[in-house]
Amino acid sequence: MDSEMDRDVCKLIHQFAQRLDVHVRHIADELGITPTQVVALRELSEPITARELATRMVCEPSNATFILDRLEEQSLIERQPHPSDRRAKQIVLTSAGHRFRADVLKRLDTQSPLTSLTTSQQESLRQLLRALVSS
Repeated sequence: MDSEMDRDVCKLIHQFAQRLDVHVRHIADELGITPTQVVALRELSEPITARELATRMVCEPSNATFILDRLEEQSLIERQPHPSDRRAKQIVLTSAGHRFRADVLKRLDTQSPLTSLTTSQQESLRQLLRALVSS
């Protein structure tokens, strides 16, 4: 790849990442939560540990703990004993958390910057991004 192509691709990826960030911030503002809480709720598709959540969010475990503390204060999650690791806690959505997460996901989907692409284009983009991050 020539350097001009490399710069252009990097610039476009950065601009798209900024659009996604604005999208998440807008939803957070609408819901009265932080953008990191939006991301955490998006990632809480099943019971996981705080460390697993931190990995999914690409942040430090201490940051994930802080986010989870806030979600717990809002009664959206509970920390429960892990079924196979007595040292760990599992993060589980409450009933209110499931409803709130469903609203977050709906907003993320219906207002997504990706909606300008066809389903086929979205799948192609996903495959290209997977290839880039796995190499």
